[in-house]
Amino acid sequence: MVNNQNIRLGFLASHNGSTMQAIIDACIKESLNAEPVVLITNNSRSGAICRAKKIKMPFYHLSSKTHSNPDDLDQEITKILKLYSVDLVLLTGYMKKLGNFTLKNFSKRILNSHPALLPNYGGRGMYGTKVHQKVLESGDKFTGSTIHFVESNYDSGQIISQSKISILPNDCIDTLEKKVKFEEKKLYVNSIRKIIDKL
Repeated sequence: MVNNQNIRLGFLASHNGSTMQAIIDACIKESLNAEPVVLITNNSRSGAICRAKKIKMPFYHLSSKTHSNPDDLDQEITKILKLYSVDLVLLTGYMKKLGNFTLKNFSKRILNSHPALLPNYGGRGMYGTKVHQKVLESGDKFTGSTIHFVESNYDSGQIISQSKISILPNDCIDTLEKKVKFEEKKLYVNSIRKIIDKL
């Protein structure tokens, strides 16, 4: 069992880190009983690094540029997460597939968000605006976001929570992306809280 007051969060992000920031803000406001402890990014210029610096959270750039062997990279990611005693690993816009070593060491402790209602519009190559484009092309009346556990196959892990959003006749990729992103941040925080309550 883990003490609710000491849930340690490790983040993996590739770009802006706005979802990571929403989770950090919830921790700071104490609406989430958790502590952000480390960021791993595969992009040395990611905006997530600036966000980590603001709260003095340690960060690491780990990618094919730092580790040319995928297995070495996989083990280094696990090493860093364990170094900071991470309880939950949060993928917040992380654009690389995790290796089996990390998946095994943090089984049922790695979360990801997907900008659609899985199992719809998931799988390899389905991310960001590509998802919203497919949703609009489908003629669906609803979309949303999904928080799920991470497994070896893309978007295949157990679903934790979903949030449904109506698609309006005048919606385009940009408007849909903004609405989904807004709901996704709230859903992610609530999903983490849901998991913490069960620990």
